[in-house]
Formats: sequence, structure tokens, C-alpha cells
Amino acid sequence: MRGRLRRILIALIVLAGLVALAYNSRHKIHLADFTWGKFIHSVGQANLFLLLLSLIAIYVCFAIRAVRWQRFCKYVGPTKFASTYAGTLIGFASIFVLGRVGEPIRPLLLARKERLPAASMFGIFFLERFCDFVAAAVIACLTLLVFPNRLSDAGVDMNWVDSARNGAWLLFVAVSGLVLMLAVYRSHGAAILDRGLERWRSAGGFRSRFASAITGISEGLQAIRTTSDLLAAIFYTSMHWGLVVLIYLWVARAFGEAFPHTSMNFPGAMLLLAVTMVGSVLQLPGVGGGAQIASFIALTKLFGVEAEPAAAIAVVLWIVTFAGCTLAGIPLLIHEGLSMGDLRQLARAEAEAEEVGKHIGVPGGEGGNSSGAGNEKLQGDSTR
Repeated sequence: MRGRLRRILIALIVLAGLVALAYNSRHKIHLADFTWGKFIHSVGQANLFLLLLSLIAIYVCFAIRAVRWQRFCKYVGPTKFASTYAGTLIGFASIFVLGRVGEPIRPLLLARKERLPAASMFGIFFLERFCDFVAAAVIACLTLLVFPNRLSDAGVDMNWVDSARNGAWLLFVAVSGLVLMLAVYRSHGAAILDRGLERWRSAGGFRSRFASAITGISEGLQAIRTTSDLLAAIFYTSMHWGLVVLIYLWVARAFGEAFPHTSMNFPGAMLLLAVTMVGSVLQLPGVGGGAQIASFIALTKLFGVEAEPAAAIAVVLWIVTFAGCTLAGIPLLIHEGLSMGDLRQLARAEAEAEEVGKHIGVPGGEGGNSSGAGNEKLQGDSTR
């Protein structure tokens, strides 16, 4: 009976997300010829096999993320794939429910599950996000600078591509410079700067937060010490984002009638993903917002897709890549004995700790830059 109630709860959450997205988009999708009847028809004609394949693939992506996280923890302490994978799913489900405020929950949960220092987990969290940022930039640059002819085959507006190429070159130079700067910092400047910021850590306010952020960067970069570590980071990141591009390709092809004169190809899916990731910077708890609108604009303005199938593709992409984690994440969260109130309290405690340049304590974790804020809450959860 409990299992049935959980399945019903999950279905209601997904349905609520769809309703919220439709409500949130009612003023943004305002083309004169747009009709919700055509939208429903587009969804009904979709290839269910490709959509199911995409949903399965997104869980493989989370598994790759978990393996990459384990590799980054190599010099911090031992980790188990099962607990890392579960913590990853719960963490992304928390972001779905709480929005950006839920981002610290994942490193905190992973620190608690493996009894590792919270500061080290936040450092790895920074490294993970940096790898994903570089991957997104590489996808955008490859799409515009290497595959412009293939974009034409996918029906992309080539006038836009030609005008965007200059921006792609600037992005390439900027990202290359950032990677080089971090490499130099990792090799020569981290220890010196870390000692120089010692006084700032106890100063409070902006200086403590800045010193904590720099320490987090240093902690994260410690996960890459050898050529093997660097190649592993590149390999897992490439696998993850390559599979995400395939998911975008499969979802677009599931709506084959939306592209009557062309067929979505891999470079076209790369461009759609790159534009969507720009929009994902704007996000509402449980609704998203920016990513869906960015996908819709890319499909209608760049690929020439009609409004109704473009909206359908944007909604399904959001369900698969963002809301899909809740199918396993919410039950795992319930299994952990955590409620939405617990998650909000953890996020709030971490935000308060970050105000003074620290992280909340994690039971069993040793070392790191942690404070006692929120430690009692974590201790209580760990006994469940």
C-alpha cells in the first residue's frame, strides 16, 4: 500500500510540474496561431520508444556523475557507488523542488553518507560545476566553429550561425584563458593565496565568504593531481554530456513531424542543448522557466519549428532532463527519512554558515572548514 501511495505521489508531482509549466508559460507562448489543441496533438504523436529511451539514458547520466564524483573523492576518502548514486539523485530532486537554494544539499548529503569533510565535498562540487561549465562552452564552440555545415542540414538559420561565430571565438578564448589560469593557480599560487587569506576567514562578512570560496576552489583542484586524474575528468565529463546531447537528439526526433523538411542531427542537438543551458541559469523551484523558454525560442527561431511542437519538445526535454530525477529521487528521499522541511532547514543552515565563510558540520567528517551550525540536525538524521 505504501508503495502504491509513493507511486501516486510521484505521479502527482510530475503532473503538478506540467501544470505549473503550462501556467508559467501562458504569457510567454503568445503567438497568434498557437493553440493548445495542436500542442496536445504534437505530444500524442510523439515516438514513445525514443522518449522512454531518453528517460532511461538520463539515469545513466546520473550514474556517470556518481562515478566521476567518486573519482574526484580519490584523495579524500573511500566512497561507495550505491550511496553516491542515491545522494546524486536526491540532490538533483532537491534542486527540482527547492530551486537553486537546494544546490548545497547534494554535497552535504554525500558528505554525510560517506562521513567525509563537508569542505572537501564543496570543493569537489566546485570542480564538478567547473567541468560542466567547460563542457557547455566546448559544446557551443564545436557546434558553431566546427559543424556549421551540419547545422545547415538540421535546418538552422545560417544567418544567425554566421553572426554567432564571432561570439563563439570569444567564448573559446575566454574559457581557454580561465582553464590556463586555474592550472597555474593549482600548480603555483594555491598555497600562497590560501595562507594570505588566513585572516579573512575569521573576519566575517564578505571577506569570510570570499576566503571560503577560494578555499573551496583549492579543495576541488586537489582532486586533479596527475595526468591520469585529468584524463579521467575529461573522459567522464565527455561521456556525460555526449549522452545528454543524444537525449536531446532522441527527444527532438521523437517529434519527427515537427521538422518536415529536415531531420535533427547531432550538431543540431548540440546547439539546442547549448542554448537551453544558457536559459537554465534562470530557474523557478519546481517549474524551471528559463530552460524551457530558451528551448522554445531556439526551436522556433533557429530551427523554424512551429510553436505547438516546439512547446511540446521544450516541455518533454524539461520533464526528462530536469523533472525525471524525481521518479527515483523522491522515493529515495523518503527512504532517507527526509521531508521537504528537513531539506529547507539544511539549505537554510548552510546559507547561514556560508555567511561567515564556513559549512555546516557533518557527523563523522574530519577536517575541512566546518562550523557547528546545523550539526544537531544532521546528527538527528544520521540516526534514522
